[in-house]
Amino acid sequence: MEENWQDKHIVFFDGDCGVCNFWVQWILERDKKDQFMFASLQSDFGQKFLAERGLNTKVFNTMYLWKPGRYYLEKSKAVLKIASLLGGVYKLSVFGKIIPSFFSDKIYDTVSKNRMKLANQKCYLPTPHQRAKFIQV
Repeated sequence: MEENWQDKHIVFFDGDCGVCNFWVQWILERDKKDQFMFASLQSDFGQKFLAERGLNTKVFNTMYLWKPGRYYLEKSKAVLKIASLLGGVYKLSVFGKIIPSFFSDKIYDTVSKNRMKLANQKCYLPTPHQRAKFIQV
């Protein structure tokens, strides 16, 4: 594991979900500034993150974005922040903040509830550089 994960934005995701894995791959391919690392919510690291915040350690239907020592965001707020951090055309996601969180989270929850039906279960193998971005501890 990379020793400076504390300096990165960490994306927590459902490691058993094809849709979630698709979005992890999507972020990996666009992370030109090398600012993201990833951990599944099922991993020891993910379980510790959830437990320390009093979050559910058994249900994995929410994506979290964590910047150690600064903040953690969930659902639509996490998605918008990731897009903003990627920069370029994705910075336009700032306009998504116009939509109230309760409404954008409702959309997020609907997609999350149906994600297993939406999943295209293609096998994806990250490159060695990308694999180094996954926190296993």
